[in-house]
Amino acid sequence: MSRIGKNPITIPANTHISIAEGVLTVKGPLGAIARPVHSMVSVTVEGEAVIVAPLNSSKLARSLWGTFASHIKNMIAGVNKKYEKKLTLEGIGYRVEVQGRNMKFLVGFSHPVILAIPEGIDVVVEKNQITVSGIDKDAVGQFSAVIRAVKKPEPYKGKGIRYDGEYVRRKQGKKASA
Repeated sequence: MSRIGKNPITIPANTHISIAEGVLTVKGPLGAIARPVHSMVSVTVEGEAVIVAPLNSSKLARSLWGTFASHIKNMIAGVNKKYEKKLTLEGIGYRVEVQGRNMKFLVGFSHPVILAIPEGIDVVVEKNQITVSGIDKDAVGQFSAVIRAVKKPEPYKGKGIRYDGEYVRRKQGKKASA
């Protein structure tokens, strides 16, 4: 029995949820998000609550029950308040700039690394702070991971791109023999 899935999800006053042809759409003051409903899960809107239930007792249906309930909660929260991830750029000479819908990274390679910013995602760069925000939690987290993968923090000097508050375990370098 899913602890998350069995509880009804309350709908805030300024949010509208509709289900049509297997697609769940959540509209709020910041925009709209749509997600296909899996065939093993039923989603119904009853008054000011959303009820998620498995269609049968298979292991897949029971596992998707709580997962889909969490997705709906994230969608409702996202259309009311944007999700935000902060990353920090560490390293001498490392720079990042936003050019239209592209990000240009100068992070120690022989060439600049250019990333296209997906639709629905906003990126703000202030000195060495990168802020990724948007209404879709999955998209914000995925694009933040793509940015971090450009230059992961290395353990010897700590240079690279890391999440704000992420701890990078440092290693000791070579020792000179005396």
